[in-house]
Amino acid sequence: MEEPVDPLAIPAPEVLRARHKLVLDHFRDEVRQDWDDVLETFPHPHYEIVPTMTVHDGDSAVRGYYDETRRAFPDQDHEIIALRHSADAVIVEFWLLGTHRGPLGKIPPTGQRFRVRMTAYFLFDADERLVCERIYFDTLTMLRQLLSAYDIRKPTSWPKLVRAVRGLLAMSGTPDPRLSETTPPAFCR
Repeated sequence: MEEPVDPLAIPAPEVLRARHKLVLDHFRDEVRQDWDDVLETFPHPHYEIVPTMTVHDGDSAVRGYYDETRRAFPDQDHEIIALRHSADAVIVEFWLLGTHRGPLGKIPPTGQRFRVRMTAYFLFDADERLVCERIYFDTLTMLRQLLSAYDIRKPTSWPKLVRAVRGLLAMSGTPDPRLSETTPPAFCR
């Protein structure tokens, strides 16, 4: 009988080095917008964007996510702050930055730069395959920077601000149940 895997055990150094390299390659290829190479880091591409409660599952959906975000922020880049390892994940804190040059959903481009602190969890399965990138960030911080292009004291800014707020509301769809209907782990029951 096979020994059960200890969920708290940190993998061997060679496993951590392989994960570390894969995640750094993933980040590098995203900045280069080399989507084929990014997608090769997954056996099945899967992104979970927690602030918007959206899931992009599969090659086509993830490519759509890349297309949408790079249309909005064609110069999107990052600055890694820290990279940490856990039993089943690599956790990366980073600054995401870019310029709002295209529509973000239905929010018209503002031309504003943004810099937002984020955390991404790169989750690995028992066979050391990357199975998910789960991203957390504060949307208010980003929106405050993007919408600073509009001076609320000037009536000429009001129509653009109204379009931006309508666009923001249109992005507030139904949360993906894979993110909203979670089950507590066994150790919490």
